[in-house]
Amino acid sequence: MFRRLVLGCAAVLGNCLSVASYAQEAATIEVPTFEAPVLEAKPPIIPVEAFADNSNLSSAKLSPSGDKFIARVELEGISYIVLFDAETRQPTGKISTGDKIDLEWFRWAGNDKILFSVSKQGKFFGDDVRYTRLYSVNLIDFTQTYIGRKEPIVEGDNVIHVADDGSYALVSMQRTIYDYPSVFKFELSEDGSAREIQTRREGVWTWVADSAGVVRIGYGWSRNRMRIYYRSNDDNDLDMVGKFKEDEAAKTFWDVAYVKPGSDLGYVLEGTKGGRVALKTFDFGTRESVETVYENEKWDLDLVTFTDDGQPQYAAFTDDRDQIVWFTEEDKRRQRMLERALPQEMVRITSQAANGSRMLVWAGGENDPGALYVFTPETKRLDQFTEMRSQVNFEYLARPMAVDYEARDGTEIRAYLTLPRGREAKGLPLIIMPHGGPYGVRDQLRYDDDVQLLANRGYAVLQPNYRGSGGYGRAFSRLGNGQIGRKMQDDLDDAMDWAVKQGFAAADRVCVVGGSYGGYAALWAIIRNPERYQCAASWAGVTDWDSQLKYDADFFSRKGGKRWRERVEGEDDFDLDEVSPAEFGEKLNRPVLLAHGEDDNNVPFSQFKKMRNATKNAPMPPELLVIEDEGHSFSKPENKKIWYDRLIAFLEKNNPAD
Repeated sequence: MFRRLVLGCAAVLGNCLSVASYAQEAATIEVPTFEAPVLEAKPPIIPVEAFADNSNLSSAKLSPSGDKFIARVELEGISYIVLFDAETRQPTGKISTGDKIDLEWFRWAGNDKILFSVSKQGKFFGDDVRYTRLYSVNLIDFTQTYIGRKEPIVEGDNVIHVADDGSYALVSMQRTIYDYPSVFKFELSEDGSAREIQTRREGVWTWVADSAGVVRIGYGWSRNRMRIYYRSNDDNDLDMVGKFKEDEAAKTFWDVAYVKPGSDLGYVLEGTKGGRVALKTFDFGTRESVETVYENEKWDLDLVTFTDDGQPQYAAFTDDRDQIVWFTEEDKRRQRMLERALPQEMVRITSQAANGSRMLVWAGGENDPGALYVFTPETKRLDQFTEMRSQVNFEYLARPMAVDYEARDGTEIRAYLTLPRGREAKGLPLIIMPHGGPYGVRDQLRYDDDVQLLANRGYAVLQPNYRGSGGYGRAFSRLGNGQIGRKMQDDLDDAMDWAVKQGFAAADRVCVVGGSYGGYAALWAIIRNPERYQCAASWAGVTDWDSQLKYDADFFSRKGGKRWRERVEGEDDFDLDEVSPAEFGEKLNRPVLLAHGEDDNNVPFSQFKKMRNATKNAPMPPELLVIEDEGHSFSKPENKKIWYDRLIAFLEKNNPAD
């Protein structure tokens, strides 16, 4: 609705003559000292429903032939996978996942089938668990087939390979909950028949297949040892080629990126001496790196993609923004051409046909939700398909900026600050907004509904990438081990102190708002340091760490669950009750908005009930918000609007912007 149409040369790229530079290497990120923006008129208030409207499509994926694409669309609380004709960009069919079921992921299986995974919360021997199930859909007649075994298992969607023609899929799954996983070959036909092609091995929780569908590698933890199994081809036996203690494994282990069929060579993501993750060619027969293909001295690699013939296509990393490094000159030229054609700050190819005949392109910015385009390279035609937030006028949005501050122990923390437009950057009400996760996740300079909703209403918003956040290397990640509720929380307090010292925030006008782990951090902030914060709002926050870790254990191997608990706890004798908000609920004496969805599969609703019960007799019980038909994140725009309306009313009451 508010998108300026692509100007002049964008419809047919061949007419474009302007040149835009495209840095294939990461530019040095210079973080400016804080400077207040020039005062301007206040922008109009954007309606809440504009930010809550998430009915637009997401996760669009082109078919291998490029003649169609699928995308996720949320309608009235139900997730649909919608099929579109790539030429006309019109819908031609849809698949419903059903009510009260979460759509986890979907992908192509050949040109006329798709696989998708769903999850649902349930009970397993009396414990809360999240079941995952796998289905295939034939897009010729839209027949849907369950892909899985009849035995009761928790995880049923661990696909490790799909045949190019969509005839079969390899799925790693346990025969029972007491077994290590085997690999089953499922025919992607109406009967979904299966046979076991790789039996379980002690300690192996992860299986890796090459692009020809041969199971080549297995690894995992057993009896405090990392065990690695390998074979060169389908004719050889799978042999154990490595067994390491934990400290040895940390120095020698790698993540498999690609295994070449019929060869010992492939690619791995491996740690560097500088503590970053780099792409390297690797000899799996000798377990030795051959050469470094790409590394960035400052940032970890997030993703590497490969062509059908096994060549690296691009590497992705995040500095303050998502960055892509293409490896071929043709891809680099195409990127430059798209940047010349589109007026937005950031341009990304998000999906492409196997033969490169058609591509999906997203273009947007830090304060622009962006639009999705269909690009046909042969004709150089670029057609806008949809806007990501059609009701949000991006011209009224605030621009975030990167800032650095020093934590009390000297640790440098990167954060993102968004100041409201049309207000003097002095003594503003501040919202500290910690991200979820907490480990391996981070915030960055990109459009965010929550941030822009609050900035549009006069709040400064600060998003710290506290210790343990992803993307900054192993050393920074490990700083978060055993620091939930402790130094990770200190980082948020120190963010507040920095903001007040800079002058744009008032010390008596600070609240914490977050979801998931961020919701926990908001609750813990107001309980641990009530003298600091005016209020806290939590959506789907953890309130009792011991019970949450027991719930999480159902989604890990036995060793993985133990390692996850150790990472959260830190010291062996540390009692997680000491950093669990529900254990201190009776002391709550500051305003809190406690909200949760009853169908949450990640942080179960029992976490909300523990906190609600613990605060019944508190000096200031929390405001409660329960959304019956909602999960961990919002699937219904009306539910997201309910949360936003309550959040704004809560903040206006306890920390008004005006």
